[in-house]
Formats: sequence, C-alpha cells, structure tokens
Amino acid sequence: MKVNLKKISEITGFSSATISNALNHKRGVNEDTSKRIFEVAHKLGYIDENRITKIKFVTYKKNGWIIDDSPYFSLMLDGVKKECRNLGYEMVVFTLDRKDEDYENQVKWLVNDTSSAVILLGTELMDEDITPFLNASCPILSLDYYNSDMDFDGVLINNTDSAKMATEYLIEKGHLQIGYLRGSFRIKPFRSRAVGYTRALKKKGIPYNREYTVTLTPSMEGAYEDMIDYLKGNPKLPTAYFADNDMIALGAMKALQEFHYKIPEDISLIGFDDLPFSDIATPRLTTIRVSKQEIGELAVQRIHQMIKNKDKSKLKICVCTEFVERDSVKDRTKETTGYLQN
Repeated sequence: MKVNLKKISEITGFSSATISNALNHKRGVNEDTSKRIFEVAHKLGYIDENRITKIKFVTYKKNGWIIDDSPYFSLMLDGVKKECRNLGYEMVVFTLDRKDEDYENQVKWLVNDTSSAVILLGTELMDEDITPFLNASCPILSLDYYNSDMDFDGVLINNTDSAKMATEYLIEKGHLQIGYLRGSFRIKPFRSRAVGYTRALKKKGIPYNREYTVTLTPSMEGAYEDMIDYLKGNPKLPTAYFADNDMIALGAMKALQEFHYKIPEDISLIGFDDLPFSDIATPRLTTIRVSKQEIGELAVQRIHQMIKNKDKSKLKICVCTEFVERDSVKDRTKETTGYLQN
C-alpha cells in the first residue's frame, strides 16, 4: 500500500496540513510534533534518502570579507549548477549569515531536512562554527573547509603545497628577501598557505623575517588602503611578496605603483586563485590557478555517490592547483650569489 499523508495522519493524529508543514520545515509546527511526524514518516518509508532530488548550495557567511567581493565563488557555483543539471538534481542557492537573528533555526532546518542534500561553502567557517553541522540528518559535504572533527566529507584545495610551490618559484628566480601579504581574516585556507610559505623558506635556509609580513584586508579595495597606510611609514621592503589571494595581491600592487615602485622591477608579486582580472592587470599577475568550476562539479559528483550508494566513508578530497607564470615576477638570478641550499 502506498504511504501518503492520510496514513501518517491516522497514526499520529495530526492533520494533513500540519504534517505537510512539518515535512517541509515550515514555521509554526511544534518541535515535538515535528519530531513525531518525522519518526512515523521514516518508519513507513514515506521519507527515503534515495528519493533526494534536491541539492542545496549553502554559502556560510561569517562577515563577508572573503566571499562578497570575489568572483571566485560565482565560478565555483557555475560548476555546481552544471553538474546538478547533468545528474538531474534541482539546485537551491542559500546564504547562511552568522549575523542573522534566526541563524540557529536556519541551521536546524538545513541539517534536518532529509529531503535534500547540502553542499556547504565553508570558506569563512572557523573551527568554532562547525558544531551545529555535525551529525546532520541529511547528506552534507563541505567545500573549501575541513576539520578532523567533521563526520562528513570535505573538498578543498591543496593550499599548503601550492603556496610552497609559489614561494619556491620566487627563490628559484633569485629572490632571497620574500615577504608575505597576509589576509587579516585568518580563514583555514590562508593559514594553510602561510605554512607552505614558511616551509619553502626553511627548506632553502632562508630565515623568516617578520618585518616583511604585512597584514591586509582580504579585498582589493581593503588591501589597497591598508598597503597605502603601511607604505606611508617608509618601511624596508623585500624584493618579492607572496599574497594569500589575488584580491590582496592586486590591491597591494596598486598601492605600490602609486608609491612609484615598479612591478616587477622593484617588487615581484605572486597571488593565489587566478581570478579573471589577474590576466588583464598591468603587469599581468603570476598566480596559482584553482580549478573553480571543476571543484563545484566534483562536489556534486561526490554527494551524488553518497545519496545513491549511501556511502558512509569519510573522505578529505584535495584538489591540485596549477602554477600560472605571467609578468609580475622578475628574474634576479644574475644578481644573486649562489648560497641557496638544495
């Protein structure tokens, strides 16, 4: 016999309208009532995870410093949309703002909606923010964030090795004084990139000089304004900088140029992300290319496996990057004496 709302109503004693509102997570249904309805619906087979036809792409917003101004995430979203279409899923885009008054209720609704799967863009997630997402009732996967306490999958970039590769390139080009343009909002990807930067210096026997680290707002305009303030103090500058992302690198580049520093003749720069306008900057920015659309597609493919096969294995999927050599790094090897260690 096919299970319908009438059958659930007969068992629970609640009206079909109340049952429908509860199953669709609409407001106005008592929590105990909703719990009872879901228990019966699961037991009767009315709710079946194999019937999931919807994927929610949820952007977690802590303060918006990273996700608001960058085209990086819209490109990733394009990949998610494309693969949802290919696999026949309806896609819903949702922003979860930590500052909203009903934030906790929104999270409860998301993680308890067993009719949908969730891809959580966690770029701005900090470790203390992950707790409400643990033990979710629905299939869930995080993008651009991973925590060993998570009981679900994560898809992220190989940040540490990529930053190490970029810094080693600067060393190979003869730069012995390499600074770090550090994003002020210390998201996990930035912290991992800092590790890669320092590892590269250590490997080549180059001491880390704190004087060459500049903390900047992680947006183009914010980085520009902060770098202007920094340069007004007439600081000692390195010959090159590795930046946490392209937005920071391009903002700093503009400020340096306004102070009459030539890029790359005086200061070399490497960014991270390979945003579309990095190739049209003057000079064109050397950077790390992230396969943004492919990451979105991969996330949908993985959550599709979880839905169809009820795959309970926990995976941390690291996506490799590509180094993009352009015009913002000067080759100083002829000026540098050969003390570099192999």
